[in-house]
Amino acid sequence: MHLDSWAKKAKDHGYRSRAVFKLEEILRKIKFENTDGKVLDIGSSPGGWSQYIIRNYPKKEVYAIDVLDMKSIDGVFFVKEDIHNIDEIETLYKNKGSFELVISDIAPNLTGINAVDIENVYELNILTISIAKRYLQKTNGCFIMKTFQNNMLKILRENMAIYFDMVQTYKPAASKKQSGEIYLYGVK
Repeated sequence: MHLDSWAKKAKDHGYRSRAVFKLEEILRKIKFENTDGKVLDIGSSPGGWSQYIIRNYPKKEVYAIDVLDMKSIDGVFFVKEDIHNIDEIETLYKNKGSFELVISDIAPNLTGINAVDIENVYELNILTISIAKRYLQKTNGCFIMKTFQNNMLKILRENMAIYFDMVQTYKPAASKKQSGEIYLYGVK
């Protein structure tokens, strides 16, 4: 198996995925600090982002949710559940409104049918924005979400702008150049 330089770097540093470097770059850009606080990782499997947060921001409490299995990470509270049911998870629900950071590297399974894939990505992104809106603290909350460059991106940004004072589009260096993947981040 051929590893690209980012995947090799992740492996060399003991991370579960190359995606940690995308998160690292965005967190550096928003000047995220290692202070006490809570982080919610939506669609967390395989756990690279949760692993990165707990390792580099040890003062944070990290909560993660995914419909897929995720090997446990010391210091991360993980729930295997569909994000549609997030409000039914007592530990997460009781912390609603207290997270300073919500992160989402989630993506639907792609069908290869462009119109269907665009709609599925958009619906999942709208759901994660809704969760971020409800679970983030009222001020100084930040949300980072993966999406894809397509004809719904402008509408998605407009939806995010309803809840966040600042919304930015960002393509981290660790994203494959040929990939349509792009990240949006919003700050309250």
